[in-house]
Amino acid sequence: MRFSQRIGKKSIRTILQVESIDEDLMNGLWNVFLQSFFFKIKYSAWEANIYIDLWTEFYKQPIDEMPRYVNSQGNFEAVNQKDFIRYVRNWFYDVDWFEVYDFIEYVSLIDEKVNLEFAAACNLVLERELSGYRIISSKIIQITSEQELQAIEEAVSDTSIWKSVNEHLNTALTILADRKTSEYRICIKESISAVEALCKIITKDDSATLGKALAEIEKKHSLHEALKGAFTKIYGYTSDAGGIRHALLESSSLVGFEDAKFMLVSCSAFINYLKAKIQI
Repeated sequence: MRFSQRIGKKSIRTILQVESIDEDLMNGLWNVFLQSFFFKIKYSAWEANIYIDLWTEFYKQPIDEMPRYVNSQGNFEAVNQKDFIRYVRNWFYDVDWFEVYDFIEYVSLIDEKVNLEFAAACNLVLERELSGYRIISSKIIQITSEQELQAIEEAVSDTSIWKSVNEHLNTALTILADRKTSEYRICIKESISAVEALCKIITKDDSATLGKALAEIEKKHSLHEALKGAFTKIYGYTSDAGGIRHALLESSSLVGFEDAKFMLVSCSAFINYLKAKIQI
């Protein structure tokens, strides 16, 4: 993990790539295009048709300007693959982030013989590099909403009274931002621990469990019973033998990026709700 990520200097919007594509993600998507699409169609019977489709339908370029080989009589003979891919590459690395996704989506639809493998390979890269998008049914779908980003940003706002809460949330965010880790269990544990830390501050009881603290908050601040019950159950899940905190076997609980992000967002939103409710 880079220094800027470890000390929390990268914003949540940079970590979860929603309105940008960094170099690692760009290179990953380009490599997938080459390996899972371009090299798959090379020398195939439908190769020329796919090149023509991209050139005329996606790029909207005149077909007579398409990179091609011609015979001695000046007649079209074959697509010049080297010049074609150079054109695509120059365009790919020069356009805005959303146009890259336009391209990826178009390619995922262009040929059924390769699109499933291409989409799957893209999604692996999108998940690994923490993109806020996935390919679902050959469409680019946003999986990280503006509301989710705002919830996390508000929850981690630095205020001295919430220091212990912020420490847990920043630890969870740091783990989520580490693209080389799979310690999503710890991210989930830190997210729910942030809720627990907040409840201890509200009740002024450092020894209180989350369940006990929520029960007290319910009485004093009119906390909805359903909300209290939901987070009590989540805390129970993270604490039991098959849950996150005490999982002894990797197979006992399969936890991935989406699980960790969901828990971080949910806990952040609940923390924001409690702060507003008690108005400290």
